Amino acid sequence: MRGDGADAMGEIGDRIIAVTGANGFVGRACVAEARRRGHPVLALCRSAPLPEWEADAGVTVARIDLSTDGDRLPALLAPVEALIHAAAFMGDSPEVLARDTLAATGAVLAACRAADIRLVMISSLAVYDTDALSPGDAVTEASPLIALAPDALDQPEAYLRSVRDPYAGAKRLQEAMMAQHGGAEGSWILRSGAIWGPGRSWHALQGFWASKLFVTIGSDGELPLAHVDHVARVAVGCAQTAPQGESVLNVFDEDRPTRARFLTAHRRCYGWPRLNVTVPYGAWLALVRLLKPMANRLPGLFREPILRARMMPLRYPNTALRSAFPGEDADTFEGLMARTREAET
Repeated sequence: MRGDGADAMGEIGDRIIAVTGANGFVGRACVAEARRRGHPVLALCRSAPLPEWEADAGVTVARIDLSTDGDRLPALLAPVEALIHAAAFMGDSPEVLARDTLAATGAVLAACRAADIRLVMISSLAVYDTDALSPGDAVTEASPLIALAPDALDQPEAYLRSVRDPYAGAKRLQEAMMAQHGGAEGSWILRSGAIWGPGRSWHALQGFWASKLFVTIGSDGELPLAHVDHVARVAVGCAQTAPQGESVLNVFDEDRPTRARFLTAHRRCYGWPRLNVTVPYGAWLALVRLLKPMANRLPGLFREPILRARMMPLRYPNTALRSAFPGEDADTFEGLMARTREAET
């Protein structure tokens, strides 16, 4: 690992890939994948660098708060060829999202545009408007997106307070900012599914806990999972390559389990949840509609828009991804779950 700043990067050479949020779940995997392919990496992170980088002279760390220190970016990015923007706030506070996701993205966009750097934006499945979909539909890059208010880019906090899911609204605004301001020609947007992997085997699309009992909202729909190693491989591939056609890609695992299959595999590898009851999606939806008059006082999955966004049985084809990047995933879903568990021990 080399020291802080552009001077240290100058010693490494060209084809440098920068990664924001480099010490986060996705960023860490992107750094590892870029190094596996032989690229020097500029790891941009707000907190301490990862111990695993200390012995790697191909990783240069720059500690930076993108939301407040964006004026440092142009100098840092001077030798960089492409940037993977993985930094984002994962919570639902409109104020923090506006600062740590949107202001940070504005700084990244400005720096990439000025330096003509290819940008790979890590977006999310959450940008799709599930109110416009029906059970059984396929979610593709052409599916409708969450609507933007006319002044959403000028008043992001107000917009984030008005949408059903502030995190989803922030990812939608990130994409709108990129469409308005852009990075270099040949930049990408990756709409990933629910990202999982070592240290994050579970996900938020299964159901909910009721004390020690887990309630699965079951259906024959696919879980839109995206293993973190798969996301990193696609992101680094995009950093290396200009799009030949569509520059927006959905990123899902090739083998997408149902919730019942996920539950079985997770129990086999991790031993939990021990107690589970499965309620069919249709039955849960009927209950939610009965409770609509008191929906504002109930948790998220008792509100129909949130239920539809997280649990509606849908299909998630990888057609565009495989067209842009032919190949296969590392393993079946069950194999990936076993590998994930093994990596944690």
